[in-house]
Amino acid sequence: MNTMISLRLPEGIVSAIGRIASDLERPKTYIVRKALERYLSEFADYQIALDRIKNKDDKIISSKEMRAKLDI
Repeated sequence: MNTMISLRLPEGIVSAIGRIASDLERPKTYIVRKALERYLSEFADYQIALDRIKNKDDKIISSKEMRAKLDI
């Protein structure tokens, strides 16, 4: 189910979205949706990395140990 939201964006961002949408022959909604999906995915990865850095019980290994584990 899709839900409509409204937001205010600076004109420069709206223009950039419009140019990209035109270049890709896609609606602006598609561009905004894809940008948000990517941001949310990357944010989740970023948050996981931060949580691991803050976890004092998470063992830190050297790059040499990592290469050995990965067999490279």
